[in-house]
Amino acid sequence: MLLKNDTLDQWDRENFFHPSTHLAEFARGEAPSRIVSGGSGVHIEDRDGNRLLDAFAGLYCVNVGYGRQEIAEAIAAQARELAYYHSYVGHGTEASITLAKMVLDRAPKGMSKVYFGLGGSDANETNVKLVWYYNNILGRPQKKKIISRWRGYHGSGLVTGSLTGLKLFHDKFDLPLDRIVHTEAPYYYRRPDLGMSEADFAAYCADELEKLIAREGADTIAAFIGEPVLGTGGIVPPPAGYWQAIQKVLKKYDILLIADEVVTGFGRLGSMFGSDHYGMEPDIITIAKGLTSAYAPLSGSIVGDKVWKVLAQGTDENGPIGHGWTYSAHPIGAAAGVANLKLIDELGLVKNAGETGAYFNKAMKDALGDHAHVGDVRGEGLLCAVEFVEDRETRKFYDPSQKIGPQVSAALLSKGVIARAMPQGDILGFAPPLCLTNAEADEVVGKTTEAVRDVLGRG
Repeated sequence: MLLKNDTLDQWDRENFFHPSTHLAEFARGEAPSRIVSGGSGVHIEDRDGNRLLDAFAGLYCVNVGYGRQEIAEAIAAQARELAYYHSYVGHGTEASITLAKMVLDRAPKGMSKVYFGLGGSDANETNVKLVWYYNNILGRPQKKKIISRWRGYHGSGLVTGSLTGLKLFHDKFDLPLDRIVHTEAPYYYRRPDLGMSEADFAAYCADELEKLIAREGADTIAAFIGEPVLGTGGIVPPPAGYWQAIQKVLKKYDILLIADEVVTGFGRLGSMFGSDHYGMEPDIITIAKGLTSAYAPLSGSIVGDKVWKVLAQGTDENGPIGHGWTYSAHPIGAAAGVANLKLIDELGLVKNAGETGAYFNKAMKDALGDHAHVGDVRGEGLLCAVEFVEDRETRKFYDPSQKIGPQVSAALLSKGVIARAMPQGDILGFAPPLCLTNAEADEVVGKTTEAVRDVLGRG
């Protein structure tokens, strides 16, 4: 369909620096522009009249769905009453204090306080600073390295981009920085030995972690950061027993665990938190996206009792902690968070994510699991991925230059459904709003099947 607002499209290409975009192609008009104008439930609309089923919830974040007036009204009411005040030196608002209480009421056991930021990247920057501060207060200035996983995603700042284990976020940015090291991704489909069971592979990952710790020196390792389910690295649930095996190693060497729950927090897996879902016992939890369903920017670092006691000790010894953002605990973001968490409860979205997610993943596997060029269909809750291969018997992957994943994603978009072509592989990812119905799941599966057949044949 032709653009109805050519002036706005022109302004877009001439003035707007888009993230994660081929800058030159977009500026020249060779890449598409989509100007989004509205949304309701699981659908968005653009200015050209297209209505699309958003099977990726923006960027895994619009958990309650689009057009929820309850959150819009809470934002408006807060803006009318008090649009902004800072949270430094003990200042707070009713919204920020209430939200902190609501988060901790839902968090795994052993958590103590919530520090609010704006996005997942700044929350993980906060987490690393707190870990370094923690070890300095304990008199361990050498214990500073952070272990992340290859294919993990933790942000795109300097430290957080270093934590991220994806090539795209390192190349030409002089990353990763020192103090950040990477270990094996818990990616069972891409295990080095096809004869490994899930238990074998979990043990292998834990062994690789322990070898890394030995090489680097346990007295230099401060923390391990991981998503309960790998997100941008391919939507990869961990193999059975993985988190138990990893935590055993971390406890052995007194290494803190940071659970990055930016994607999994507040219901996406069918549990309030992924940490509870997989039996993780984190020292710090990163939250963002589902905290407000992206109706306003807000993130958080949930600090566990063990870490909090040392932070408090540090301020007794050194005075106020030297960390803060101007917009920490912004009242409008906090008001959105309060309304959002209430809505998640009222609509039963955590339960729906588990039940509809199980239906969705089974339907996708039934539809595409036997296709000759589908190597893996995997997921948990309302996360799902389809991985394409040239030969499923030998697990031969396509040459990246063929861009099979982007081709299937584009074919699906032409049918009115948004999914995401994931980086570093031909992987189509799904993370729809938690209000998805079985009928909408059927639509996504049916159109995905058509798109796969359009690009790769009937298989």
